[in-house]
Amino acid sequence: MHYRQLGRSGLRVSVFTLGTMTFGGKGAFAKTGSTDVAGAKRQIDMCIEAGINMFDTADVYSSGVSEEILGEALKGRAGEILVGTKARFPMGKGQNDAGSSRYHLISAAEASLRRLGRDHIDLFYLHEWDGQTPLDETLEALDTLTRAGKIRYAGVSNFSAWHIMKALSTAERHRLIAPVSQQIYYSLQAREAEYELLPLALDQGIGVQVWSPMAGGLLSGKHRRGKPEPEGTRQLAQWNEPPVYDVEKLYDVVEVLVAIGAERGVSAAQVALAWVAHRPAITSVVIGARTDAQLADNLKAAELSLSAEEMARLDEASAPPLLYPYWHQASTASDRLSPADLLLLGPAIDRKKG
Repeated sequence: MHYRQLGRSGLRVSVFTLGTMTFGGKGAFAKTGSTDVAGAKRQIDMCIEAGINMFDTADVYSSGVSEEILGEALKGRAGEILVGTKARFPMGKGQNDAGSSRYHLISAAEASLRRLGRDHIDLFYLHEWDGQTPLDETLEALDTLTRAGKIRYAGVSNFSAWHIMKALSTAERHRLIAPVSQQIYYSLQAREAEYELLPLALDQGIGVQVWSPMAGGLLSGKHRRGKPEPEGTRQLAQWNEPPVYDVEKLYDVVEVLVAIGAERGVSAAQVALAWVAHRPAITSVVIGARTDAQLADNLKAAELSLSAEEMARLDEASAPPLLYPYWHQASTASDRLSPADLLLLGPAIDRKKG
């Protein structure tokens, strides 16, 4: 297992993080999995043995049950175990049971600590943007939690690039805690993060944790062109997170994943995970599994290194189109681009030259 610095912070996290959305199986989250305490202990043992030091959850996962199971499964475990959780989504029916207000964030963090059975949260994420709460109030709440020793680092999830820049500017102006990481959706199925979120991460020193790196299972190699959908999975037409806008392009990507996997003697899932883990700006890839066998397969991707030729094949099959102003910059600004610019534009410029 390799470890990387989380943005500009001094925290070192494993390249893979165990996500625990599958823990609990309550309510809408039942479709993701229903891992109980015994199953969670087995999976955590597997992850610790593989070198994972970061475990991710959220208060909304199974209405807090995921946090409870994670906390119970981690009891008595020594070592540098890091736990991240999130708050923002509704946890009750009250007017203040959601959002990023000072009232809700402090209450949510304290409730998460009780469920986790811990005295601090290592990485506390704002789970989604709240456009109705002033950012200085939100960041002041995070600052209060930090000074009280209840959280160690703060991050944001599912923010746009301008949301993050506004947060960084507000934190600097008011001398408040700034986010050190963002948790985002990014995969070979959808690379929109390359337009602004990943360049921002490189430019501003923001860590990146990736959720759903296999696009909710779409990149596992089970969904193939011209073949029946696997039993027990959603039909592509019913997929809404992540949404599938171009089914044929998805199938093209899967065929390359399956081909590379066959050539290397590994699963398509391992290839998909290795691609994300080796992309610029990525700190850690959040993996999760319904079964121990799936988790064991995913963990093997930590040691899989793809060649430049294999990365190029995957890039060609999945490359996002250049929107404006990026196509214009690729045509007219290639002499003065930064490493952050080149994350998106570099491959397009190389293809044009070739």
